[in-house]
Amino acid sequence: MEREVAESVIKLVESSRDAICCSVDEEGYPNAKTMFRLKNEGLDTFWFSTNTSSIRVGQWEKNPKASIYFLDAVGFHGVMFIGEMIVHGEEELKKAFWKAGDEVYYPLGPTDPDYTILEFRAVKGNYYHGLKKHLFLTEEVKEYR
Repeated sequence: MEREVAESVIKLVESSRDAICCSVDEEGYPNAKTMFRLKNEGLDTFWFSTNTSSIRVGQWEKNPKASIYFLDAVGFHGVMFIGEMIVHGEEELKKAFWKAGDEVYYPLGPTDPDYTILEFRAVKGNYYHGLKKHLFLTEEVKEYR
């Protein structure tokens, strides 16, 4: 992947608060939900939080295959990552990601049983911009970090 393209992908991800996260239901159909990006580690690991009781958590526990999509609608470009979503319920991890204001969604605080941390591990991606698509493996982008 060319440096300029890799830098555009990194900029898009790091300027996005939200990502569309997709799971696969029991019948094989895709399901999508917008989620807050808590953190990313390069372009291969992304962290989110959600309600343990959500539909998607149950789907990812049964089938971790997932995709996430970041979009800049004004600049008409986006990037999709394909990989697996790992569901975490460890208190230490939940406390590490907890921030003021989260009690709106999880009223019992960082130990709320309905508070879950998700870790998405990407293996490949597809970046679309300027009427071109750029298919890549996340390993290819590490050299530009």
